[in-house]
Amino acid sequence: MHLYAFGSVCRGEIDRDSDIDLLALVSRHDDRLDPARYSIYSYNKMKSMWKKGNPFAWHLSAESRLLYSDDGCDFLESLGRPAPYSNCLSDCRRFYGVYLEAISSLDGDMSSTVFDLSALFLSTRNIATCFALGVLGQMLFSRHAALMLPPEFRLPISEDCYRILERARILCTRSKGENITADEARLARSECESIRQWMKILTERAETHGRIQ
Repeated sequence: MHLYAFGSVCRGEIDRDSDIDLLALVSRHDDRLDPARYSIYSYNKMKSMWKKGNPFAWHLSAESRLLYSDDGCDFLESLGRPAPYSNCLSDCRRFYGVYLEAISSLDGDMSSTVFDLSALFLSTRNIATCFALGVLGQMLFSRHAALMLPPEFRLPISEDCYRILERARILCTRSKGENITADEARLARSECESIRQWMKILTERAETHGRIQ
């Protein structure tokens, strides 16, 4: 077994909304590991992600710290650098699709507002991360990745809207924080078209980038 910390605690990007991301690598099921606390992967799955240049592999390569090793070795370090990331366009299209589905759900069923706003945030952050890695060659794994892109690609929404989406994500994943009010949900919904256009631009740029590689 190998245990790692990764994410904001390893970046030094800690604030009141931060948690500690933990990774467990195992060869078989282990009852000691709580899936609510750990991201759990087999060694073979992690090797496969490394060979495919998966963004999570790049994330771990750049921002993970070994906490425990039952063989005295750092398994992730032994894998070397991940392969080049080659699925940028398909991943951007996938997260764009997730975004559109969340918008459709938000408009049709107010009972799932927090979940839908959380999905909007997740797709926004992930498309920014994939675009940065695949097109710009930058590793941006922060939850603020969409705001850390170069000015011409930065997410063009208000700080208030971004914070609402971020709060929804934290509420959905950790059940922590203030509830989203109806007025806040309406504010977030009012800026969704700007986000959609931004995603469309990133996806089209990823497509152009892929053609010239």
